Amino acid sequence: MSLFWRIFALNALGLVVAAALLLGPVTVSTPVLPAEAFVIAVGLASLLTVNAVVLRVGLAPLGRLARAMTDADLLHPGARAVVSGPVETAELIRTYNAMLDRLEAERATSAARALSAQERERHRIARELHDEVGQTLTAVLLQLKRVADRAPDGLRGEVGQAQEATRAGLDEIRRIARRLRPGVLDELGLVSALRSLAAEFTTHGLTVRPEVRPGLPALTEETELVLYRVAQEALTNTARHSGADRAELSLRPVADGVELLVRDNGRGPGPTAGKGAGVLGMRERALLIGATFTFGPGPGAGTAVRLRTAPTAPTAPTALPPPGGEPP
Repeated sequence: MSLFWRIFALNALGLVVAAALLLGPVTVSTPVLPAEAFVIAVGLASLLTVNAVVLRVGLAPLGRLARAMTDADLLHPGARAVVSGPVETAELIRTYNAMLDRLEAERATSAARALSAQERERHRIARELHDEVGQTLTAVLLQLKRVADRAPDGLRGEVGQAQEATRAGLDEIRRIARRLRPGVLDELGLVSALRSLAAEFTTHGLTVRPEVRPGLPALTEETELVLYRVAQEALTNTARHSGADRAELSLRPVADGVELLVRDNGRGPGPTAGKGAGVLGMRERALLIGATFTFGPGPGAGTAVRLRTAPTAPTAPTALPPPGGEPP
């Protein structure tokens, strides 16, 4: 029965009972006798109690729907309000759940397009850094070598310093280009790319230990790219914000796919760390391949980033493009 008919039936019952009492043998004295007042009070209390129970039961699903709407987060998809209650309320909840399905699909599509455009822009910038700026600095370095060969003894030291600065700038540009476009991912695969990434972040203050378990299932190009980018962003956050001196980068097979884990021994995430652009970007990438992403404190100390995915094609309508391109 719908909520309308429940409330209408209850009110109609109260009016019918009141009319029957007025038309029947029951009378009310003037002044009202205590027994008559007691009967009237009991009847009124009964009607109010039944009315309150009907409204409470009928409106409870709306309260649950309001809480579900408050807790809804498109970055944590899948949560739906339970369809229950009268016909109108159940239809409202079904409409809300359908709206969430549509919003999640549209967000996945738009996020995939945005990240796809970001990957293409990364490739373009890396190619220009390698082909244009890198070649220009290489030419400058060769020119400085010829100048150094002809320069007098008093200027050779300064020319040598210019050579070293140019060589350091060229190495930095190549490093940036490699981070923008993971060419090693195309040439050597995900395992070698993750080990290379760990070696790249291993500096005098931070040691990254890679661990790749055998028996990894076959993964799509989109899944490999997402795993690489999440590991890259997690290690970047570790190097910049955690204050850690040790980190672990592991990839292992699990029952339903693979699990990527990046954790460190730093100070741990702050109260607003999960709302940063880096964490949100990792979560967005995980959604593109239907992966489960968690970010929080490690088992002992520090920060742990975990991504678990199944070896299937991405669930989003528009997938990320493969890395592609020549390695810088």
